[in-house]
Amino acid sequence: MFDALTTKFNSVFKSLSGRGRITEANVSDAMREVRKALLEADVNYGVAKDFCKTVTQAALGADVVKSLHPGQVMVKIVNDELTKLMGPVDTNIYYVSPGPTVIMLAGLQGCGKTTTAAKLAKYLIAKGKKPMMIADDLQRPAAIDQLISLGEQTGVEVYSETSKDAVRVAKNGVKHAKKNGYDVVLLDTAGRLHIDEEMMDEVANVAKAVTPQQIFLVCDSMTGQDAVNSAKEFNERLELDGVILTKLDGDARGGAALSIKAVTGKPIKFIGVGEKLDKLEEFHPDRMASRILGMGDVVTLVEKAQEHFDEEESKKLQKKMAKGTFGFDDFLKQMQAMKKMGGMTSMLKLLPGIGSQLGDMDVDDGEVAKMEGIVHSMTKSERSNPDLIDASRRRRIAKGCGRGLTDVASLIKTFKRSRDMMKTVSAGGLGGLKGLLSGKMDMSSMMQGGKKIKQRSKRKRVIVRGKKKKRR
Repeated sequence: MFDALTTKFNSVFKSLSGRGRITEANVSDAMREVRKALLEADVNYGVAKDFCKTVTQAALGADVVKSLHPGQVMVKIVNDELTKLMGPVDTNIYYVSPGPTVIMLAGLQGCGKTTTAAKLAKYLIAKGKKPMMIADDLQRPAAIDQLISLGEQTGVEVYSETSKDAVRVAKNGVKHAKKNGYDVVLLDTAGRLHIDEEMMDEVANVAKAVTPQQIFLVCDSMTGQDAVNSAKEFNERLELDGVILTKLDGDARGGAALSIKAVTGKPIKFIGVGEKLDKLEEFHPDRMASRILGMGDVVTLVEKAQEHFDEEESKKLQKKMAKGTFGFDDFLKQMQAMKKMGGMTSMLKLLPGIGSQLGDMDVDDGEVAKMEGIVHSMTKSERSNPDLIDASRRRRIAKGCGRGLTDVASLIKTFKRSRDMMKTVSAGGLGGLKGLLSGKMDMSSMMQGGKKIKQRSKRKRVIVRGKKKKRR
């Protein structure tokens, strides 16, 4: 997400570092590169032009703090302006009483409306609501079956009919929800491959019939500027309350996220960052700006950790780390929890100073399964006290799990580096934690004990029977 844009911004800031002061000339050069980067990311031309103008004015009017370099001043200015461009924060869903609150999802075919309906239902359940979905996409083949299947996965009822009258199905669905005490109704409507009058008339008639409290437009961020154009046209007919951007985990150039609020005036409510039903995040402009500038997103990282790490278990682990009794079973639990949080790659990208360095790295989450096999081949005493594992024990472990000696050795090395890092964080208290979150602790070096990160751009050296051998 935004990798190309992040790289370009970092290049611009680097070019400014080391200069004594910000001048009109070097700001002009920097903004020329920024404008080019924004346009390459498929940002609306008018938005890119206005953004660069605003940043230039702010930069030339800023008092450069003597202790900071111009590049750092520009990072602050650009971060603030990006946050303003995509903001303010508006992730609220406004509920009515008595219910149900009707939320209508509109958008083009293939944008991810049906999956987003299920993701939103799962999100609402976590908020203590009782949602129901209405299968009102009567145009796309198997759309109803897909929503029913997703409803079974989330434990949410799906209302459907064999009728081809979208207005009738929507009205009957809302009546069913009222009768059965549902808090929220999620209305999945039909789309087309492109905007046409038939589709717009249908969604407008459905909206008029059920008077939804909120209408969210679902946009595919992969389509870039086209997503912004469709949002503009939908807004003219439906009076949107917000936008949900999907597929931001893919090869999205980011243009839609940066343009859609400025062009339509409607806030981005949520973003889809994966195919799984728990991959829907509230949209926070300040966090997204931080990610775009390669500064990570510690707040989101902490929120994910709170969701997947048990508090009591974390306290026990902290005590073990402080005492130096952290073992392989504990290590494996941490790796499995990280996998649930979205995998090692997504976690590392949220860390300041690390996410921007992952461009040439390959973090393989499939290594967790290999690690489990190796750990389960150890005895209980070996798992609790890894320092017991000598050469003969390594051979036995390798034979037991069907892996090579190098795999076992790599895991032990990775574990020891992780243990040392965790012990430092634990011993350092808040200071140690700040060191980790600021990117000063070398997480990438820690991970290179195993084969999860492979730096393609660098040569590795291995020892083969006492001789050094180059390996690309």
